[in-house]
Amino acid sequence: MILRMPALPPSGNHFIVCGDGPLAYRIVEELTSRYREQVTVIVPSRRKNSGPRISALPGVRMLERAELTSEAFTAAGVGSARALALLWQDDIINFHAALRAHELRPGIRLVVAVFNTRLGEHFRRFFADCTVLSGTAMAAPSFVSAALGQPAPSHVRVSGRTLYVARREDVPREQIVCGLAAVPGDPAGATRLLPPEMAHVEPDADPGATRPDRSGMGERLVLAVANGVPRDPLARRRHPLRAVATMARWLAWNKFGAVFAVLLSVLIAGFALLVADGTSVANGAYLTLMDLTGSALTDAGLSGAKKVSQVILTIDGMAFIPVVTAIIVGARLTGSVRGSPRPRGGHVIVAGLGNVGTRVIGELHDLGFDVVCVDPDPAAKGMGLARRLGLPVVIGEAFQEETLRAAGVATSSALVSVTSSDIVNLETALQARALREDLRIVLRLFDDDLAQRVQQTVGNIVSRSVSYMAAPAFAVAMLEHAVLRTIAVGRHVLLICDVRVEPDADLVGKRLVDLEADGLARTLALQAKGATRYDWKPSRGYQLAPGDRVIVVATRAGLSRFLAGNRPAALEGADAAP
Repeated sequence: MILRMPALPPSGNHFIVCGDGPLAYRIVEELTSRYREQVTVIVPSRRKNSGPRISALPGVRMLERAELTSEAFTAAGVGSARALALLWQDDIINFHAALRAHELRPGIRLVVAVFNTRLGEHFRRFFADCTVLSGTAMAAPSFVSAALGQPAPSHVRVSGRTLYVARREDVPREQIVCGLAAVPGDPAGATRLLPPEMAHVEPDADPGATRPDRSGMGERLVLAVANGVPRDPLARRRHPLRAVATMARWLAWNKFGAVFAVLLSVLIAGFALLVADGTSVANGAYLTLMDLTGSALTDAGLSGAKKVSQVILTIDGMAFIPVVTAIIVGARLTGSVRGSPRPRGGHVIVAGLGNVGTRVIGELHDLGFDVVCVDPDPAAKGMGLARRLGLPVVIGEAFQEETLRAAGVATSSALVSVTSSDIVNLETALQARALREDLRIVLRLFDDDLAQRVQQTVGNIVSRSVSYMAAPAFAVAMLEHAVLRTIAVGRHVLLICDVRVEPDADLVGKRLVDLEADGLARTLALQAKGATRYDWKPSRGYQLAPGDRVIVVATRAGLSRFLAGNRPAALEGADAAP
């Protein structure tokens, strides 16, 4: 027998979650167990997917609806709900549902899960209070940190830039966004945000500084912007001759390499004959090029050496040009130039170039680490990014031994398997572990219970569930406002949000430096009204105006205070209405 919670009164103070996947279950669990909130869940069926698990949670009222219609939202009590989370597995369905909910309750706080993040950014413009989040974007930093052997997911990607937490001595001053320190006298060790110029002050000189301990904030840390410069001995070190060495190494192993080498040898031999017969080096190079392209002029009076050179260069050119053309076209169409890479070692192998894999390779590259990509599909989502970044790509199934060897598993520092199949990820991990027992392996597993048990049972393997990692950010977004990302600092979490300054709000006329005085919030970037892009080094004396947008990093208390000052009068009146 299934117990149903009584219908909520018109003045109810509840949340609505739409979806029956693992992410929906985790969000509902966060809201009910951590925050003691009442939640109404709309699912297609309470007997399928995560429906049975959701219905077993305390404080949950469930509605079965095949579609997210206006009637379904009315039955769920959207008129009195504090926030609505749309987690259906289709971006267009979520957007359509958001429009319906907005018609019933203008100004309701919306939290929308998206797969297409570029499309999701446009969604936000249609609603007064809408947060668009991607579970893959939330989870990717944890995969990156696990691959690098770091204890916490301390990297996030915001507006095309990667922010990371590091020790202050490891970061150049110009890359520091703010310093991070524990609030003095706070037994919970809450985080305080310091200006960049304070980040390098010695602990004894700053009352807010931390001293070594075991709390997770024992070292003086900073939040910095990654720019591709290596931060680790395993990271890549660029050298002017590296491109030449890479090309030579490719020629030795590529399927066209032997043919290309033979044709190049014939070309050099023809050039040598011309020079040996008395032709100058410059004229020899000219005649060689012309003969190679079939532009040779016949002349019976030429010497025997020149005639021989002309013949072999012309014939050589008939094969040389098609081979070069095939190499270039193949590289452009399929990435075959990188098809069989021979990494020099210390790199990270990323298997699966879907949503999660694409973000992982982007962040690893930004942080200065060599990456080798593996995917069986030459047209996978992340192939374009891999080619733009110049990353080696191996086309093949990651669980096959020959594919892993081609990716350089013998000399790699870590393997991250983030395909959309638990079976493939697990098989890849076991195959890699059979080849190298000391290899650090990070897996994506949809079943978080399986992820936990694999990590506890199999040595040197870190398992991650995207829904388990992303759910806290979605829950916080429902409780707070406009949260883009969360970033872990020791045992605590900082929130990164995009705030649009509303007319008649208390923030209007305030200077950025005044908003940062208490150390609970820090402005990362500013987009003045009418500007086309964010300024990542805004003047701290800038006075905010209606229509400005700011990206802010803050503690939960700091974000609440910041957003309280941005509440427009019209929205306050709407919330106060019965």
